[in-house]
Amino acid sequence: MRIRPALLPVIGLAAAVFTQLPGGMAPQSRAASAAPAGADAVTTWNANAGVAATKACIAPLDDPFHESRIYAMMHIAIHDALNAIDRRFRPYTFDKRAEPGASPDAAVAAAARDVLVPLLAQLPRLPFITQSCVDASVASVEAAYTAALAALPDTPAKAQGIAVGKDAAAAILALRATDGPAGPFLNSSCPKDTPPGKYQCTPGAPFIAFEIWEKVTPFVLQDSAQFRPGPPYAVTDKAYTADYNEVKSLGGDGATTPSARTADQSQIALFWRESSPLKWSRIARAASANTGLNLWQNARLFGLLNMALADGYIAMSATKNHYSYWRPVTAIQGGETDGNPDTTGDRAWTPLRPTPANQDYASGHSIEGGAGAEVLKQFFGNDRISFQDCGATLPAGSTCSDPSPVLRSYASFSQAATENAYSRILIGFHFRKSVEEGTEYGRKIGERAVTSYLQPVL
Repeated sequence: MRIRPALLPVIGLAAAVFTQLPGGMAPQSRAASAAPAGADAVTTWNANAGVAATKACIAPLDDPFHESRIYAMMHIAIHDALNAIDRRFRPYTFDKRAEPGASPDAAVAAAARDVLVPLLAQLPRLPFITQSCVDASVASVEAAYTAALAALPDTPAKAQGIAVGKDAAAAILALRATDGPAGPFLNSSCPKDTPPGKYQCTPGAPFIAFEIWEKVTPFVLQDSAQFRPGPPYAVTDKAYTADYNEVKSLGGDGATTPSARTADQSQIALFWRESSPLKWSRIARAASANTGLNLWQNARLFGLLNMALADGYIAMSATKNHYSYWRPVTAIQGGETDGNPDTTGDRAWTPLRPTPANQDYASGHSIEGGAGAEVLKQFFGNDRISFQDCGATLPAGSTCSDPSPVLRSYASFSQAATENAYSRILIGFHFRKSVEEGTEYGRKIGERAVTSYLQPVL
């Protein structure tokens, strides 16, 4: 599949992977993660987790790795707690029965709180994750939990719901206690004197970020290499030349480097820069609201979605480390020495935003888009569900948190995934081969999640 600009409609949505570290954006207000009107306990706690991740300074940029793991574990606990009360889907890890009459809403709140608080407290202290970030994040969860419980009458059902939620949270925390997310997360041993096509640290980032994430135990994949795509192009290949010239033409910053991007393409580039777990959760909340899912259906949807997204980052890190392919910024700045006579170099070429501090292939953002779209498509049995969304990483005045946010519209999940992938060319981060292979890679991960886990009880 070739994602050509002519095939892309001028409507869109939002999602992204971490930006250059350290750095990031100013924290977004609750509006960037707010649950839609009519939200139930599951979608409300999904939105609460987004607020907590933003206050923890891991979203909307910088660390979607820990963010994705936190969301996945929280939603597993929620799913398993509800299915302990009324078994409709097979549990992931907590396989017990609740006391009769236990409150579902209390169970959801307790499961969410008891996963979020310890995982947020365990976040590594990186340049962008300070103790004040963590404290604010935990405080937001505790406030949401207090409010959720205060809205429920003090009955035995409430106490029983809290108990089963806590037990489900304890089960997933125990299962994942040694699953591998241990640092160091920034590797300062940058490759030097590498041949053309091999990774070199990106400008302004003298380290590789989160390469160790490939050691994390997957949630749905057999291992981090399952479904891995074949290698990227050789730098002398004609297809590589086409990809090189495309990103060189479109991905520049428009100041230091001229760019052929239109105004709408520039909006697409920034609209999708947001972290994928934050973005695709918001898309799922919109789809849930539009289709009227019940509490148990939402628990399954958000469990499958966030497990697939978490595994997308694990697979991404393993694949990037395996191929260690250079980024467009390195390739274009060194284009005169790559041995390809058809790639004209530009030592001053600068992408629209600083390039993330890891390898090009395969695009993690595109893996996430493919996984998110495929989970939603498979879950609903229909790709063509329309929705709108705002973006957390657009210029000030047009974000989700602003009074009049920019909204982009989609007719299908696949359309959103396609534009998500294209955005990484427009922002100057990836070659086309990387985003196309990444999207297909993610679709395979998403399909495996839906067809293999949290199945209905017949």
